[in-house]
Amino acid sequence: MNFTETPIEGLVIVEPKVFTDSRGCFFESFSLREFRRATGLHYIDFVQDNESHSSRGVIRGLHFQRGEHAQAKLVRVTTGAVLDVAVDLRDGSPTYGRHFAVELSAENKRQLFLPRGFAHGFSVLSDEAVLQYKVDNYYCPEAEGGISPSDPTLAIDWRVDPATAILSPKDLSLPLFK
Repeated sequence: MNFTETPIEGLVIVEPKVFTDSRGCFFESFSLREFRRATGLHYIDFVQDNESHSSRGVIRGLHFQRGEHAQAKLVRVTTGAVLDVAVDLRDGSPTYGRHFAVELSAENKRQLFLPRGFAHGFSVLSDEAVLQYKVDNYYCPEAEGGISPSDPTLAIDWRVDPATAILSPKDLSLPLFK
């Protein structure tokens, strides 16, 4: 696996080594040993896998878990393509309030690792997309938080027409970053 640092400390793009022949391809989507060796994050212990199915133009997020329920995530796409977005919410971070976006797709097989302390969201760029992600802490409804994906301070280009974007009523009512 190849691990690439991003401009925001802690966010890492993970790219598996893909072995292709006439039958198709094979790759390890995750190896705890390789992950820990490359990142030095020996405390990560993924406890839950989640899956999301969405159609073109859907924007989900920006979501996070507060306090002791915060979650690190390893995100990948198994069908279609998304623009995956992480916003740094870590107190004292030099990149607090900055976001990073990367296209994840079934074709490019990239993954994005987000440590605890980030809001996460994505927009669907293909007709449909299946997103899978590992988390290192169980979901807690009482600790759930979010930021409006249309926040003008963050100014995220979701690569989806805002006039036709599809958001849940819950995501439409999320507060602004400030």
